[in-house]
Amino acid sequence: MGRKWANIVEKKTAKDGANSKVYAKFGIEIYAAAKQGDPDPATNQKLRFVVERAKQANVPRHIIDKAIDKAKGNTDETFTEGRYEGFGPSGSMIVVDTLTTNVNRTAANVRAAFGKNGGNMGVSGAVSYLFDNTGVIAFEKTIQEADDVLELLMEADVDVRDVTEEEGQIIVYTEPEDLHKAISALNAAGINQLTLSELEMLAQSELILTGDDLTQFEKLIDVLEDDDDVQKVYHNVEL
Repeated sequence: MGRKWANIVEKKTAKDGANSKVYAKFGIEIYAAAKQGDPDPATNQKLRFVVERAKQANVPRHIIDKAIDKAKGNTDETFTEGRYEGFGPSGSMIVVDTLTTNVNRTAANVRAAFGKNGGNMGVSGAVSYLFDNTGVIAFEKTIQEADDVLELLMEADVDVRDVTEEEGQIIVYTEPEDLHKAISALNAAGINQLTLSELEMLAQSELILTGDDLTQFEKLIDVLEDDDDVQKVYHNVEL
């Protein structure tokens, strides 16, 4: 588990830093979170969490502020969360989370992405049961050891699934409902520079693709991630 997520962290960080589309997606997510509650991160936990994730992805401050300011206005723009599931080449499994103002448009785009790139969109629940909803936190290792971090979190009554060390990072896996508690416990212990804090869908087992199947799969994932309405894409392929 540790190696898989460490590799994803590295890829995600590199992509976030280079892809302005990520900034736009965070802008939408921040706006939606602020619109659904108080547009103040100090009193809106969901908004605060999204803002912290945006900072980890190096989203410029002006984009964060602009999204929050927009939510304070009188706009009646409403975003709806959605989840689509399907299969890629060689039975690979994909879960797509969306945030959109037009559900019909988004559903059609996601279905087309699957259909034109060697995949098939399935019904709700088709593959998600083979993924585990998991809180994941990563930070650079300094003097901490994985066992010490585990003990710290257990003392804070955090339900921890695992703590691993990989490629200079400590990676913490928690029950999804304890992610925020884990972040607070780490912050209280002086661990504030998190490189990742996310709710993730982690595949229970991974599939290895090669050759044309891998090329087609990567194209399908790229098309899905490039869609403005798509927030996250999860899959079970080892990359």
